[in-house]
Amino acid sequence: MNIDREALTEMYRQMLTIRRFEEAIEDVYRRGLMPGLAHLYIGEEAVAVGACAALEPRDYITSTHRGHGHCIAKGCRLNEMMAEVMGRVDGYCRGKGGSMHIADFEAGMLGASGIVGGMIGVAAGAALSIKLRGTDQVTVCFFGDGASNQGVLYETMNMAALWKTPLIYVCENNQFGEYSPWKDVTASERIASLADHFHIPGVVVDGMDVLAVLEATQTAVERARKGDGPSIIEAVTYRYRGHHVGDVKPDYRTEEELEDWKKRDTIQRLRDQMMKDNVLSEEEAVALEQEVQRQVDESVEFGKSSPLPSVEEVTDHVYA
Repeated sequence: MNIDREALTEMYRQMLTIRRFEEAIEDVYRRGLMPGLAHLYIGEEAVAVGACAALEPRDYITSTHRGHGHCIAKGCRLNEMMAEVMGRVDGYCRGKGGSMHIADFEAGMLGASGIVGGMIGVAAGAALSIKLRGTDQVTVCFFGDGASNQGVLYETMNMAALWKTPLIYVCENNQFGEYSPWKDVTASERIASLADHFHIPGVVVDGMDVLAVLEATQTAVERARKGDGPSIIEAVTYRYRGHHVGDVKPDYRTEEELEDWKKRDTIQRLRDQMMKDNVLSEEEAVALEQEVQRQVDESVEFGKSSPLPSVEEVTDHVYA
């Protein structure tokens, strides 16, 4: 692919920001500064960044319980994200959504859900709304290998294919649905092969290569904008951390397997390639990394300084 220096640098910055933000989340969680559970995106950064790099600000995405990376790649602000994770009023949802339910409609981030596959239907509705309104937007629906066996995926995929809605399904196959290897619970050889049943394109890409994800998404976006309907991208990736912080079942994978995947680390991979191609110098990389860390540190302080919601607003924003 022929990508300019600015775009490459931005993708590197975003992937690094996601990783440093998630490392900060882990620290915040272990210090008791956030409620609920923390599901980290570390290792999967290339999928969110590569996919969102193919989108315009006007496009939509839906996310998952492991969605901080999607938020950052789509342009959500770190301060409001961290405040939300900490349950504070300056968060995107006034602290009432928490880590698994961040949304920013202005950025085109339509929300995340702690329910496996919970946003697949929302993505289908957003894509249908685009078709009905006659705009050239697209919707990217992120979901994991665990959600690939949810009925809502099959139902909406059938509808999207029939109505040719601009919906791009991006499956982040990080090898495990909670503690179960995906191949133990999925009969098909590849999740992307679902496309065959609905006569739409389906591709498998290296989810540890941000450029491979970008290229596949660009192809799907071009098809969707032309009115040719949905596509499936299965990005084969790996989460370095457990299902959540404090994962108590380390026996479902080996240390050797983890280390093998880390040798293909997406951030180091892009950094090395950019330096090899004289796109990024060591000095520039260090300066960029320091700036990213400063921004993440500021988000933590912002979250800590934000007040908790008052008891009086416990029923605000609740609708029946």
